Amino acid sequence: MAKSNAVWGIDIGQCALKALRCTLSADGDSLVAQAFDHIEYPKILSQPDADIVELIREALDLFLSRNEIQGDTIVVSVPGQSGLVRFIKLPPVESKKLAAIVSYEAKQQIPFPLDEVIWDYQKMPGGSEEEGFTLETEVGLFAMKRDQVFRAIRPFENASVELDVIQLSPLALFNFVIFDQLRDVPPPENYDPENPPESLAIISIGTDSTDLVVTNGYRVWQRNVPLGGNHFTKQLSKELKLTFAKAEQLKRNAQEAHDPKQVFQAMRPVFKDFVTELQRSIGFFQSLEREARIGRVLALGNAIKLPGLIQYLEKSLGYPVVTFKKAQKLEGATVTSAPSFKENIFSIPVCYGLAVQGLEKSTLKTNLLPREILTRRTIKEKKPWAVFVVAVLLLGCLCNYVFHWNAWSKVREDLFRDVVSRTQGISSKSKQFETTDRQQTQEFEKLRTIGEAIVSDEEGRLLYPELLLAIHAALPGDSVLQGEVTLQPLSGRPTLYVQTIESKFYVELSKWWNDEYKKTYQESLTPDSESSSDVEEESAEGNAGQAKQKTEAKDPGPKGTGWVIELRGYHYHNEDPTNQGWEYVRGTLVRNLQTGTVTLPDGPEGNLIPVGMKELGIQYPLLLPTENIHDHEIKNPRFDRLAHQQALNEKETHQDSLPPDLEPELITVPRYNFVVQFCWQEKRLSERTEQRIAKEEAEAQARNAQAGSERR
Repeated sequence: MAKSNAVWGIDIGQCALKALRCTLSADGDSLVAQAFDHIEYPKILSQPDADIVELIREALDLFLSRNEIQGDTIVVSVPGQSGLVRFIKLPPVESKKLAAIVSYEAKQQIPFPLDEVIWDYQKMPGGSEEEGFTLETEVGLFAMKRDQVFRAIRPFENASVELDVIQLSPLALFNFVIFDQLRDVPPPENYDPENPPESLAIISIGTDSTDLVVTNGYRVWQRNVPLGGNHFTKQLSKELKLTFAKAEQLKRNAQEAHDPKQVFQAMRPVFKDFVTELQRSIGFFQSLEREARIGRVLALGNAIKLPGLIQYLEKSLGYPVVTFKKAQKLEGATVTSAPSFKENIFSIPVCYGLAVQGLEKSTLKTNLLPREILTRRTIKEKKPWAVFVVAVLLLGCLCNYVFHWNAWSKVREDLFRDVVSRTQGISSKSKQFETTDRQQTQEFEKLRTIGEAIVSDEEGRLLYPELLLAIHAALPGDSVLQGEVTLQPLSGRPTLYVQTIESKFYVELSKWWNDEYKKTYQESLTPDSESSSDVEEESAEGNAGQAKQKTEAKDPGPKGTGWVIELRGYHYHNEDPTNQGWEYVRGTLVRNLQTGTVTLPDGPEGNLIPVGMKELGIQYPLLLPTENIHDHEIKNPRFDRLAHQQALNEKETHQDSLPPDLEPELITVPRYNFVVQFCWQEKRLSERTEQRIAKEEAEAQARNAQAGSERR
């Protein structure tokens, strides 16, 4: 059933059930009272012999028999002592993270597992938000144990009454005061936490406890005082030796008693304890909120009717005490002028505050109704619509089936059998062609991808040829003209014979560059490759060890990915004692790999220009220690087999020795085997071109700057 625009605020107290039905006025600024009901229980619920469940059930049945609530929003209250209220001041946080921060704080502040409580929160008014961050934010955290919530709503479930909101009584009082009593609250933009507006203290005396609520319209603080009207009754019963019922009757009609002064004197200890608890609570509040100023006290609850209580509170607390005599924003004279309403006006504010929240005019909008009930109710409300939609879909499917069946029943298959058969054959062949085309297309795409991968990396194909050209350029050349090589002795030839070229890829070259290789590299350096001036000076002064240490300290070695190239070979250039073996390889191949160049088509339009080894990415050449120079037999290039055979024949014939100038078949020459390694971090042509252009531009700028300074 559709909801009406009316709200019932129901307060099930310890002494009576109070209910107020309201709607919004035409201008939406006030409420219109439509009905009020006050049903007192035969016994107070806290009496030892009272059947709480039965008393509430009877009162609720009587209420439902008197009033029509179908379609109205139902908002009920639960006692303040049943719930937990915390107000948390948060540091500046992002607005979108506020819910997560509050959830974390809930785990810290609520002394029970969160699955055992029903909790809700609300950002209190008065804070501000700048650039997506909340500032001066206070969050109200409200919780109640799950079993207590279900115990409170069980009477309504038994009576088939669906609740919409559950609110704590002190918070309902807060909503009532903000809506009806505080008229001079400044707008939010003028609120100053350092100089807040004057606060109002609400003392709502219940049957067994009293709710103390202090608010300035933006901040709220509440505490439950465990003293109520029932304690006055018990004190009268004790002092005057009366039954509980007679003492309650005497308390309500104290003015008509035979000796009112005696009644007041009998209740004085409770008055004193009551005021002491209030003073302690207000003092604790003021110790927390030092800037707060309490201007007046609003006294609520039927116990306020006790003779002398208002004056006693005013004198003891030191604040003016007022009572709720008339609602400022509640219309509906038919209800508000009724005797029942006037007689119980001090107990109406809780119902009034509940109605304000139900009509969405409240400041606090939290709801402790279990979420599973709301979910179940939403599903229940949507179920008829879901059934209707399913029924419409089924009807549509049925109509569609009937139409198709009607058309199918009129078809003569024998007239189309041959055509269908031929069509199926053509369709099968078409699918076969499509499959073949799809397979061939996939094969074509595969081959095209492979072809593009092969031909696309043009610069990549040049890397290894460039490396081989660089190695060839680093090898020492022979100054002897072509055709005259054989005229030079083998030990005087500058040729280095490279037998193998091996390569290995390293993700991190520092794994190759160990301490032993670092030492070998320093020993492999030729004098002209050590560019540091201080190293040269110290070397010239004889401090070679210190120079070497400085060089090692300055050069951390290769970093990053790259290749390690290894050359293995030998040479016969071992005739000169000062330039043979290891020294010869160091002075030729290693030096050229350090400082040499190779001619490549790197210039504009592919012109040949010299390119340094470092520009190609060749660095850190080192000559690994190997065996010493050793004798090695090789074929004699001057050996003449025919002449040698003739000499042997003559020797056998004439019994003569071989001629001394006869060349032997094998000769022994000194040979040195070497192993050279260097790292190669490949640089493509485009990279080298960019670096060369940047270098030329920098040099041009430097020259222009120098020329400008000279002109000045």
